[in-house]
Amino acid sequence: MRISEGVEWAAHCCLLLDWMGVDEPVSTARLAAGYGLPPAYLNKQLQPLVRAGILTSTPGKRGGFRLARSLEDITLMDVLTAIEGPEEAFRCDEIRQNGVWADLPESAFRAPCAIDAAMRAAELEWRRALAARTLASVQTDAELQAPYLRRQVQDWYAEHYPAHTP
Repeated sequence: MRISEGVEWAAHCCLLLDWMGVDEPVSTARLAAGYGLPPAYLNKQLQPLVRAGILTSTPGKRGGFRLARSLEDITLMDVLTAIEGPEEAFRCDEIRQNGVWADLPESAFRAPCAIDAAMRAAELEWRRALAARTLASVQTDAELQAPYLRRQVQDWYAEHYPAHTP
């Protein structure tokens, strides 16, 4: 399983919106510039966050995105599900009913597949871990690694987008 880059981009943009400290909508171009991303593709990645109630979107020339909830109320699982969808990562195709065991009666396969059970249990733990981590806790970790981060973001945007400084 591979999680798409859209999950990373979406989570980073949520943090960036908070660090920017502005009350106005932030355009996709401004958000994309902060990470050197292509604006059109980033916009497609952020639309599912709007549908999930993580961001709000304002159309028009002065439009853009804002956080719909605080980072304390957004989990990594919320972002992952918004971008990737709610489908389970593992799908058992019951291949044990083929080949060597193809002639066995249906009753031989009533017990769950042990591989399916193990994969589902692992995925459940993974999903619980993501649901337990808020973007606020991720932001705290980032700021512990780089205490100047919020100010750096604000300074960079003040230099590159002076009309939009907080």
